[in-house]
Amino acid sequence: MHMSVTEPKSKLTDLIRRAAAGDKVILARHGHPAVRLVPVEAVQSKVDRRAILEKLMREATPTPGPCAARSADFLFDEDGLPA
Repeated sequence: MHMSVTEPKSKLTDLIRRAAAGDKVILARHGHPAVRLVPVEAVQSKVDRRAILEKLMREATPTPGPCAARSADFLFDEDGLPA
């Protein structure tokens, strides 16, 4: 459902009810989407996913990579001059 920002002033209760029921409610300003009404449960589930991701990132063990001190060796010859 799309509507202008000025319309919902009289329909706010109905719009909240519809958003809570799962309808997409998008309010537009000058013909461009400006605000989306979403139920609080949807926002909380994003927080839970973020907490899980942060926990996984804390527990992850880094894998060793190539030595940074030797990473540019291919640019130079045996005498230390640019190749």
